[in-house]
Amino acid sequence: RDHIFRNVQVLIYVFDIESRELSKDMEYYASCLSAVKQNSKNAKIFCLVHKMDLIPEEQRDPVFRQRERELMRLAQPLGLDVTCFKTSIWDETLYRAWSMMVHMLIPNRETLAAQLERLCRVCHADEVVLFERATFLVISHAVSKEHADVHRFEKVSNIIKQFKLSCSKTQAQFATLQVRNAAYTCLIEGFTSTTYAMVIVSDKSIQPATVLINIEASRSHFEALINNMNNPPPNPAPALASLSVSGRWKSTRLNSSHQLHLVCR
Repeated sequence: RDHIFRNVQVLIYVFDIESRELSKDMEYYASCLSAVKQNSKNAKIFCLVHKMDLIPEEQRDPVFRQRERELMRLAQPLGLDVTCFKTSIWDETLYRAWSMMVHMLIPNRETLAAQLERLCRVCHADEVVLFERATFLVISHAVSKEHADVHRFEKVSNIIKQFKLSCSKTQAQFATLQVRNAAYTCLIEGFTSTTYAMVIVSDKSIQPATVLINIEASRSHFEALINNMNNPPPNPAPALASLSVSGRWKSTRLNSSHQLHLVCR
C-alpha cells in the first residue's frame, strides 16, 4: 500500500456505472483515497463514471450528479479535491475528459492560454488549438470567433490519427495539413517537440504563408514555455508582435471547391 501510493502525482479512478457491487466499489475507493492522503496528499484525483451510454439519455445527468456527490462526500473529510467526469467510448465524453485532465495537469496553463490568445490575435485567426503530439488531446486553445460545433476537437483528432495511421503504413510520418475552402483556411503544423498547432482563419485576406511565418516565429518561445512548465519566461517573445504588422498580404479569392494539402515525410 505505501509502496504503490507513494509519490503519486495523479490518481484516475474509473467506476462502472452499472456495477452491481457499488458498496464494495465505494469501500475500495475510500481506501485508495486514504492511502493517497497518507502518502501523496498533493496528488490530483480524477474519477471517471464510465459506460454512461448504458443509461437512458434523459437520466444521465441526474445519475451522474448523484454519483458525483457520493464520490466527493467520501473525499471531503480527507481534504481531497476530486474532479468527476461522465464518460463513454461511444461519444466525445471520454476524449473530452482526457483532454481536460491533461489541461488541468499543466502548471502554467494560464500563461500558455494567454500566449495562445496573443498568437491568435497576431495571426488574425478565428481559433488556435494546441494538440499533444502523440495522442492529439487538446492541451489548450484560444478563440476569437465562437464555433457552433462543440465536438470539433474530437473530430479533428480522429481525422489526424487516421491519417497518421495511413502514413505509418507507408513508412512515412505526418508533417502538416492544410484545408482551404470558401469559408475558411485550416492549417495543422508541427509546433513544438511535443505539440501540433491548428490555426483556423476565415478572413480571406490572410494568406496561409503569413500564418506559417507567425507559427515559425513563435515556435521557440512556446518550446521554452512548455519545457519550463514551473518557470515560464516572464516576457513573451517579441517576434509575435513585430510580425503582426505584416500579417495581411494581398487578398486572394477562393473558389467554392475545397483545397486539401496533406504532407507526409
